[in-house]
Amino acid sequence: MSTSRVLPLDGLVVLDVSTLFAGPMAAMHLGDAGARVIKVEHTVRPDPSRGHGAAKDGHNLWWKTLGRNKETIQIDLHSPDGQDVLKRLVAQADVLIENFRPDTLEKWGIGYDVLSAVNPRLVMARVTGFGQVGPYRRRPGFGTLAEAMSGFAASTGEPDGPPTLPPFGLADGIASLATAYAIMAALHARNTDGPQQGKGQVVDMAIVEPMLGMLGPQITRWDQLRDAQPRTGNRSANNAPRNTYKTADGKWVAVSTSAQSIAERVVTLVGRPDFIDQPWFASGAQRAQHADELDEAVGAWIAQRNRDEVVTAFEEAQAAIAAIYEPEDIVNDPQFHALGTIRYVDDPDLGRMAMQGPLFRLSSNPNNEHTIRFSGRSPGHDTHHLLDELGYSADEVQQLREGGAVR
Repeated sequence: MSTSRVLPLDGLVVLDVSTLFAGPMAAMHLGDAGARVIKVEHTVRPDPSRGHGAAKDGHNLWWKTLGRNKETIQIDLHSPDGQDVLKRLVAQADVLIENFRPDTLEKWGIGYDVLSAVNPRLVMARVTGFGQVGPYRRRPGFGTLAEAMSGFAASTGEPDGPPTLPPFGLADGIASLATAYAIMAALHARNTDGPQQGKGQVVDMAIVEPMLGMLGPQITRWDQLRDAQPRTGNRSANNAPRNTYKTADGKWVAVSTSAQSIAERVVTLVGRPDFIDQPWFASGAQRAQHADELDEAVGAWIAQRNRDEVVTAFEEAQAAIAAIYEPEDIVNDPQFHALGTIRYVDDPDLGRMAMQGPLFRLSSNPNNEHTIRFSGRSPGHDTHHLLDELGYSADEVQQLREGGAVR
């Protein structure tokens, strides 16, 4: 970074030893906030996320975002020489994020007991499907399994249809935020008075738990009522009208009426103010029981008008509506432009490219300057200068390469 202390986590060093999405995305969030992130990948099998999704000219587009702000080094953690490189990195690091199956690092001889002896201040975040304890601890733990076991899939989809999974890594994304939050909590404990003062600790993150936590009071509801939220498609059991509706030009909008006043404005706008006088209209839950007739009225009105006309009319009536966006809509939306949501990065492989930016702004840096310093790099891009920084001589580096410990 060209200016010292521009970002809040400047000076924090994070080792991203994880693969696929939850761990690497947590490291990405920390990097956006200014942390120096060093991506550690296997010498033969780099992070599989480099092969997920679309590519251009042989360059994976998802990795360009997921790998942003990360220096990359390839190390064989099975080998003693590779483990020595990791230990030297750990000696200078604050955080290590890993997602191997439980006991894997211990089997290799580089568990937390060993690494914390090198650096007692190290915070290690262990991100797995089901956590470090319990009968499922060693099961493969992909986000899809968390979406299934958390209750999300059971409550998502049409009433007469199957449970529905999201077409993207929702559980991993939620877990990445929870992991970043947990890491900051552990760092705060390390840096304040108390039993952890000056000491790191282990963060045990089970991907299934943050996903479960985002689903509201389903557990309390089951405990107290012995029932579960049913699948309602795009409708809500708590209010109506709430759905997606097709406009005359073949586009879609989403309407929400969580507030009673909004519901009254919507039915008045679509020419059905008589609904307001119905006893059942007085609460969201009762309106949800009459969703068919409300949807029919709202949907028929929307179907006769183009999307822009519908959105304008709803906004003038101070009713809640949003166009259902495709990527083209997102990059052209004036609100996203005002927020700086979309960032543009000069990539050495593909030139200028757009990507979503950090998740928030701070008053100390309202324009999110320097949050994305560079896009995702190739495996091992920074191996040489990192080894040099760690004090390896040119001859030692050559020996490490010849022995396969680094690449």
